[in-house]
Amino acid sequence: MGRGAEPGWGCPGLRQQSIDDLNKWALFLVSPFILEAEHIAFVTESIWVQGESLQRPASSSETIVKWSDCCLPLACRPGDPYQLIAEASVDDFSKLGVAFMEDRLQMADGLVPQKIVSVHLQDCTLKALEDQASDKQAQTLRQNPEPSAESKPEPDAMECIGRDDPKVLGPQRTLGTGSASGSEPAGEGDRGVGSVEHCPLHLSSCHECLELENSTIESVKFASAENIPDLPYDHSGSSEDVADDIRLEGEWRRVIVTGKAPNILFYVGSAPQKSLGRFQEVRSVLADCVDTDRYTLYHLSRESALRDPWSDNCLLLVIATQETIPEDLSQKFMAYLSQGGKVLGLCSSFTFAGFQVTSKSVLEETVQSLVFSKADQTQVKLSVLSSGYVYEESPGERLSLGKLQGHLENEDKDRLIVQVPFGTRGGEAVLCQVHLELPPSSSVVQAQEDFDLLKSSNIRRYEVLREILTTLGLNCDIRHVPALTPLYLLPATEEIWDPLMRWLEKHVDPEGVIKSSKLSLKFLSSYTSEIEISPSALPVVTDVEAFSSENFNLDIYRQNLQTKRLGKVILFAEVTPTTMNLLDGLMFEIPQEMGLIAIAVRQTQGKGRGVNAWLSPMGCAVSTLLISIPLRSQLGQRIPFVQHLMSLAVVEAVRSIAGYQDINLRVKWPNDIYYSDLMKLGGVLVNSTLLGETFYILIGCGFNVSNSNPTICINDLITEYNKQHRAELKPLRTDSLIARTVTMLEKLIDTFQDKGPNGVLPLYYKYWVHSGQRVRLGDLEGPEVWIVGLDDSGFLQVQEEDGEVVTVHPDGNSFDMLRNLIIPRQQ
Repeated sequence: MGRGAEPGWGCPGLRQQSIDDLNKWALFLVSPFILEAEHIAFVTESIWVQGESLQRPASSSETIVKWSDCCLPLACRPGDPYQLIAEASVDDFSKLGVAFMEDRLQMADGLVPQKIVSVHLQDCTLKALEDQASDKQAQTLRQNPEPSAESKPEPDAMECIGRDDPKVLGPQRTLGTGSASGSEPAGEGDRGVGSVEHCPLHLSSCHECLELENSTIESVKFASAENIPDLPYDHSGSSEDVADDIRLEGEWRRVIVTGKAPNILFYVGSAPQKSLGRFQEVRSVLADCVDTDRYTLYHLSRESALRDPWSDNCLLLVIATQETIPEDLSQKFMAYLSQGGKVLGLCSSFTFAGFQVTSKSVLEETVQSLVFSKADQTQVKLSVLSSGYVYEESPGERLSLGKLQGHLENEDKDRLIVQVPFGTRGGEAVLCQVHLELPPSSSVVQAQEDFDLLKSSNIRRYEVLREILTTLGLNCDIRHVPALTPLYLLPATEEIWDPLMRWLEKHVDPEGVIKSSKLSLKFLSSYTSEIEISPSALPVVTDVEAFSSENFNLDIYRQNLQTKRLGKVILFAEVTPTTMNLLDGLMFEIPQEMGLIAIAVRQTQGKGRGVNAWLSPMGCAVSTLLISIPLRSQLGQRIPFVQHLMSLAVVEAVRSIAGYQDINLRVKWPNDIYYSDLMKLGGVLVNSTLLGETFYILIGCGFNVSNSNPTICINDLITEYNKQHRAELKPLRTDSLIARTVTMLEKLIDTFQDKGPNGVLPLYYKYWVHSGQRVRLGDLEGPEVWIVGLDDSGFLQVQEEDGEVVTVHPDGNSFDMLRNLIIPRQQ
């Protein structure tokens, strides 16, 4: 079956043609079967794949599940992607979902499923449809008594349309054929017959429905008609009606009602083999800038761009291909702009309004310095990868440009970013000839210097992207906060478990709770979803056998932890507010030999120094370690050294591994971990409490292991090292590095307690970034000084030109690496 004869399940009164916009679709219910609560309606989105790219066959041990065997098709929207609405029993929906996740779900005729999202048919809509079905269907059949020859199904079309059970959808539900590829969609007056009133589903459009893409087949085995979230109602109704019908449940967000579905569409070229990879590349960076719970990001193929009514549902069109835009496609894009559309061009040949794209080969794929002017006229300077093209005004043209502009810091001040208004309805485009969509990597640039320049500008690259997207009308405030998860109490050694359980029995209250001023921990043998989790009340599961995590391997942690006391008892969470609070109620009571550590995959309220927040995305090693230091000891008399020892422990944990000694990881005073002297990739926060003769110290630490954004991570450094030295060092894991860091910290503390500062300072100076560094005191006009080292208490010392030594305290001073400024306190 070719693209010009796509299958379409039509509704009575629609002349058996496929549906060109699910927002306009009317389902006439004629059977109580569809109203039964145990059935689930859902949308499947698929793409067309031909030849060798077709779905891989399952191995002999896998069972293929046919989509047509699991559900009842209701209607479709031909195109690319191909969208189907269907209904299934809870058991079949579960079967279908599991097969989809395991890549065992088979569609017909070259369709490959990409997304499946459950939708809820509102009771009010169903009742209205049911009431209208008998009256409207009789009228419809009189106007269209005979199905046309064109409406006969293809012999090899999907075979589960209820043909074996005619009562399911009524005797008149038939198969139809889709419109030919590349043809214009049917007009509004051609969809129905006579004055048939369409009654929309509780679903504003398929794209908007798939705004819930993050919910794809979540908890599919437990799906039920009661817990499927409702979707926003058709935008064609009044805003009051919309407000009445929006009823999102659980964590689902309310969709912005603007008259358009919240979609961002990407045109990335016509070559099928390249377009999918390019789409994923560009989509990934924009998904980092906008809330993907608020907007849906889709690939727009050339065929869909020419055939489908995409412009009505598009908030932003991203054009990211260097291919010449065909004339018919360019006309579509210009028509979208003239309707008030917004366009972002990323290294694209697309242009208009008196601009032309001119090749400048000297700039091609080179790192250049860009000056970007924001809407408020402030400027951002950053290093960028140039496409090798610049924007020039056509001869004789006088253009009215927007405020966003970007030019190179060269003699010609080559224009690489322009904001161009278009038309009288608010249309505008921001066109770029710099690779804002590409993250710094060895595949993008070859020279180490270029990699360093791009990585150093990575945060500013995102700043520029967000400024552009905000100017084009998108909201870049990412508010999605992952749901909190229970804690697990885990032993690093088997022998510590029984003493730990006996200690717990004596210290929990009758409800199994230990309270502190910041939160309460409720210790449980098992966890169920009914148990409430909040920032102030967290369940702690004590069943070690029930523990499982893709992000933390207890055995790997145990293998890499070689301590006498530190890090022996673990409080682990996939998602928690902050690890700094988890040990608060335990730190003064638990025996010191049961060294506590809290480890999280993600934090929602991470803390930095002062009022700073610490972002901890996936791939960041996040922990808070409890240590106790006697007041009357070498380290007890020099507590500021604790943060230096922890920073040093992180660096040494990596560079002490055989083969990894040249990974350029360093310490920066007072509490940061850096890549060379260029970029921060970790930090340390220390809170100490003196109780009697003992300091109880919580050391919070976070460092990037595998998360390349927003700055850089340890595995980036390893990748670059492998490329430069033709080595094959393996990437590192967060669990092993946390354990190695704790091990190294215990060794450094023991050395310090035995030998004092001189026992650790040689290693600290080996790795720190400040040797011989010249800085200015106070401001850019302040006196220039030389960094000397650390004093006996761990504070920074600098020497002024007259030889006077000034001590800089970390609790009252800032050290800006980019500006090389420090503000001193006199000794």
